[in-house]
This record gives sequence, structure tokens and C-alpha cells, in this order.
Amino acid sequence: MPANASSFRLLLATFTAAIFLSAALLFAVQPLFAKMVLPKLGGTPAVWSVAMVFFQAMLLAGYAYAHALTKFVPGRVSVGVHLAVMVIAIFALPLGIAAGWGGPPATGQEFWLLGLFAVSIGLPFFALSANGPLLQAWFARTGHPQAKDPYFLYAASNVGSFLALLAYPFLVEPFTHLPQQTWGWTIGFYILILLIAACGAFLLRSQDALPDIATDSGVKPTWRDALIWIALAAVPSALLIAITAHISTDIAAAPFLWVVPLALYLATFVIAFQSRPLLPHRFVTFVAPVAVILLVVSLALGSADQIVVLISLNLVGFFILALMCHGELARRRPPARYLTSFYLYLSLGGVIGGIFAGLVAQRLFSWVAEYPLLIIAAALCRPGLVWPPKRRELAFLAVIAAGAAFAIYAAYVWGYEFTDNAFNLSVAALLVLAFGFSHFVLTFAGLIAASLVFVVLFGADAGKRDFVRSFFGVHKVMESDGGQFRILKHGTIEHGAQRIRDAHGRPITGRPKPITYYHDASPMVQGLVAAREKRGGPINVAVVGLGTGTLACQMKPGDQLTYYEIDPTVVRIAKDPKRFTFLFECAPDAKIVIGDARLTLAAAPDGQYDILIVDAFSSDAIPTHLLTREAMAIFKEKIKPDGMILMHISNKHMTLAPVVAGVADANDMVSRANDSDEGYDDDNHIFGSMVVAVARRDEDFGELAKKDGWVEQEPDEDEWVWTDDYSNVIGAILKKLRE
Repeated sequence: MPANASSFRLLLATFTAAIFLSAALLFAVQPLFAKMVLPKLGGTPAVWSVAMVFFQAMLLAGYAYAHALTKFVPGRVSVGVHLAVMVIAIFALPLGIAAGWGGPPATGQEFWLLGLFAVSIGLPFFALSANGPLLQAWFARTGHPQAKDPYFLYAASNVGSFLALLAYPFLVEPFTHLPQQTWGWTIGFYILILLIAACGAFLLRSQDALPDIATDSGVKPTWRDALIWIALAAVPSALLIAITAHISTDIAAAPFLWVVPLALYLATFVIAFQSRPLLPHRFVTFVAPVAVILLVVSLALGSADQIVVLISLNLVGFFILALMCHGELARRRPPARYLTSFYLYLSLGGVIGGIFAGLVAQRLFSWVAEYPLLIIAAALCRPGLVWPPKRRELAFLAVIAAGAAFAIYAAYVWGYEFTDNAFNLSVAALLVLAFGFSHFVLTFAGLIAASLVFVVLFGADAGKRDFVRSFFGVHKVMESDGGQFRILKHGTIEHGAQRIRDAHGRPITGRPKPITYYHDASPMVQGLVAAREKRGGPINVAVVGLGTGTLACQMKPGDQLTYYEIDPTVVRIAKDPKRFTFLFECAPDAKIVIGDARLTLAAAPDGQYDILIVDAFSSDAIPTHLLTREAMAIFKEKIKPDGMILMHISNKHMTLAPVVAGVADANDMVSRANDSDEGYDDDNHIFGSMVVAVARRDEDFGELAKKDGWVEQEPDEDEWVWTDDYSNVIGAILKKLRE
């Protein structure tokens, strides 16, 4: 048995290293393997969402296994069993898509993908998932001075997750290819087995001389305790997904913005489970009402121009509330004897929260309604909630709720329109009242709920937007302030607009005039004109990305038009003449192929298109699988021998022209770029755009090569070509910052 300080230090260092490395490998495998699958199933958000469901479910299974192992076969036997599981998992390495796994079926792709994940990486992920709680349970039996309260090791686990989260997009992905990443991960797995064996050796040396922790004193947790653990884990887990969706949907779109909430989420675990938390739990619970109020204020401000302020309010509020919930979990943790059951319930709460916000909410709500609901839930997670409440508080809450409900209902039914000042004063009054009663948890939450209802009913653009939600995000069909334009937005990105009234407010009928990125002077329309002149007659056009179908009104008699669109909801919006009439008036017979363009284009006949327009890069979430050497090879096959590819790559955050030129050069093709703002008129929704034209030979560009603004685009010789196993989004961002 370890009996001196140096042995104790070595023991602690070994367990800490094993838990840290296990968490890092666990978190790194998620983006790594999902990246492998993207080209096979297409770069749909479904890949990531289904992957997260799989990972959360496997994490819960690993925690259940650790709990069963600790409860039924503790000590020496558990060491042998778990080492055997880790060794068996080696047979699934190196990571890769299981051999013989065919392409996805026409229907039921989610189940196909779950099966692919299970067969390919299920065993290694399951083995890793168990390490956190299992190694902490072993540590509790070692006789170390800190063994009676091993929860501080959970901080080491979350530090490993945190660093892996930051390392993959910023250090691993930009400098290595997938084969190098998988071999590096495999080496890490072998090292982890050695560390776990060392942890087992420490446990076995301690076993004969120390009593089992099953003899430790401590009150057995009740079902009520378990339900509280589940709730305290579920709320921040769901809030993480909701705030990420809210920020990217309603405030701003920026690359890797999703990393910040997730990093803060992991940081709250690190802080909460420290032996001496950096932010004391008492202080966090004291400021929690302020955090709730900050989130309500951010929603009241809407999508104002002060983007940094809005994002900061949301992130600060989320951080405090997540830290409060996780601090409560740390405060309520049971004795070490019940450690694995505690983590099992914590994992179950995380799964429930993730499924609600990630999968269920999008089917229940047409907008990100789960966010305000979860703010209310977080307000109820504060310490001090008594249920059933005292009669006095319940009566007081009923009076306030009835008064607020009546006032809001009356204003809504009577159609009262609040001025900005009146709206702001009303929200401020409700929030001041809420803060005044913040020491009553239930009353405070009720007043916050009333504030949020008021904000939703009377806030900016209330009643002026039509929300349509799908698996691929929230689409907003809205009218401009003057009512002259109807606009389609996906998040904060405008995907199309149509003028529906003239300057005098009179409705415009008939064939609509193309605007946004497809106005008459735009680079993409210049490409169409050049292709038509070269052909000397009608042309065959393919477009990746439908939007509102604006390009349809640039077609001429005899032209053929095929759209490739991933989201069926967008198709319904574009084909609805009550919303937009581009397709209805200009190309009612246009062919629309639904599905990921990489997959659906691959199935199309070769050599049929005069021009292929790829317009899927206006958002921050660029589909990198359409920007690779392999993707360009597919595009090349689909155009005629003298055909052209136009890639719309306008982006506020990234420089993508050298990337396109690089993948074109890798396919023996040439590129010309046009960064045009000709005709730009923001008030009338006429925008400039960055477009790269790609063809087999320079003469295939026709008159386009002679036009001003179309310059030869050379690849960046210092950068690797993007492929299905390599991309460097960070490099594209840094280039943009240097411009």
C-alpha cells in the first residue's frame, strides 16, 4: 500500500492523466469520425445531429456499465474486466468506416447512420465512456488522502474535453490529414490502456489493507435526489443547444461561434467540481437572478445592431446559470460509495436535455421557443425552491400572474402597438418587479415568464414574421420595414428577396424582377449570358441551392433549369405563390431534386449541363464537402466538355477563392474570380457577390474572360488542397482577417 508522499503524488498523477487523456480522446473522436462520414452521407446537418444522439446514448451506456461493474464486481475483478474491454476495443482500430458498409438507403438514413457509427466506433467509444466514473470509483478505494471525495477528478475530465474541443479545429484539423489524425488517436488509445493498467495496479496494491468504500457511512440517495440530479443536468445541457441555436439563428452567424457556448459549458464543470471553486457557489447563486434578467434583456433587444453586446449578454447569462446548476450538482453529490450512480443520473439528464433541445424542439416549435422556456426552467433550478410552495407565496404569485396575464392579454387582443419607449419601460418594470422578489424562487420565475411572454408578443417584428422550422434550421419569411420587399432569411443570412409593392404601396404583379445576388449586373448572371452566347441558343442550367428561386427569372425561352436543394421546407416556401412568385411566374416546370447536392449530383447523367451554379456558401456553416478536390471532380463530370462551374463564395468571415482555385487546379481546371459590387443597392436588396468561375480551359469561359472584373485566380501554393480528409477553415478565416 502506498505509504509516503511521493507514492501518493504518483498515484494521483496517474489517475489524473488517465482521466484527462480518456476525456480528450472521447471528445476528439466525435468531430473526427463525423468528418469521415460526411462525404459518404453528404454534408447534411442530419449527420451531426444523429451523431450527437449516438454519442450521448453511448455515453449513457458507458456510465451504466461503470455503475454495474462497481456495484456487482468491485475491486480486482473490475480491473480485469475493464482492461479486457479496452483490449477488445483495439480490434476496432484504427478508426475508420467499417469495411463492406454500403451506401445509404433511400429512406431511413438515420438508422443506417446509427448502425454505421455503432459498427465502426461503437466499442472504442463505449470503453472510453466508462473511464470517467470508473476510474474515480477506483481512486476512492486507493487510500489516497483525497480518496473519500474523488469528485475533483471530474474537473480533470472536463479539462481534457475542453482542450480537445479547442485543439481539433484550431490545431489538429488545419495541420493534419484524416489518416494522420486516426493514427494519432490510436496511439493515444494504446497509451491510455497502459495508464489504466497502472491505475489498476495502484488499486490492487491498496485492496488488501483498506476497507471497501461500501462500508463508508453516508445517507443513501433517494429517488427525489436522483430526479433533482437529472433536472440539474438536463437544464444546462438543453440550454447549451438552445443558446447556440439562438445566437446563430437570431443574432449573428460566425464560424466556430458554437465553440464558445460549449467551451463555457465545459468550463462550468471544471469550476464547479474543483476542491476550491474559483467562483464560490454561494456567489454564483446570488448573481443567478441577474443572469436570468440579462437573458430576458437580450431577447427584448432582439436582433439589434449591437451584436457584440447581445452575444455577450447571452453568453454571460448562460455561463452563470450553467455554473449554478453544476454547482448545485457538486453540492448535492453523494458519498463516494454512490459515485457511479450519481454520474449515471447526470448522464441521463444530459441525454434528456440534449434530445429535447436538439431533436424534439424542432418538431414542436416553429422558432427557437425552447430558449425562453429553458430560461424559465433555469430560474426554477435556483436553490430555495420549495414544493409544494407556501400558501402565502402561492397566493402572491397567483395575484401577480393574473394581473400580468390580464394586462398582456388585453393589449394583445386590442391590438395595442407599443412604441419603443413604451415597450422598453414595460419590460423594465416587469424585470425590476421580478428582481424585487428574487428571493422567492417560484414568484421570480413566474414574473420572468410574464416578461418573456410580453417580449414574444410585443417585441421587435412581432407579427411581421412567418417562421418555418425544419431539421435544417429556422426559416423566416418577413417583410421589410416599408413593406416593399418580402425576404427569406435562414438565421441571419438573407437567402432571397422579392419586391412586392412599389414606392406608393401598390402591389406588384406579374413576372418579378430578380434582385439580391441574381440582379442583371451580377457575376452569376454574367456567367449565364456568356454560356448562352457561347452556345448560341438555349442552355441547360443546374443550381445547387434554391433559396427563393430568384434565378428562375433569368431564364430564357428554351432554357432547362434543375435545382438541387437539401431542405424540403425551402422547396415549399419557394413554390408557394403567396410567399414568392419567382418559380410560379418564370419557371413553374423547373426540376427540383431534393437531397444533398454532392450525392444527388453524383447520380445525375454526366456531361449534360452548360453551366453549374453552386450557391451554398452564403452562410457561416460552409459545406466543406462541396469545396474539396473530390467534389470538384463530380462537378467536372456533370458539365459539358466546354461547360462552366460558377461558385458563389461571398462570405464575411473567410477567403475561399484560393480554396476553389486549388481544388480546380487539382482537377486540371482553370479559375477566374469576380468580386463585384456593380449595381449594389442595399436598400433595394441588390447585393455584390464574390464568384469563382471554373472551366477545363480558359477559352471555355467565352466572353466572360474578356469582361472587366474577371481575373485569373491562382491557387495558394503554400496551402494544401482541400480534400475529403483535409480542410483548413481556420486558414481561410485568417486570410480574411489579413485582407
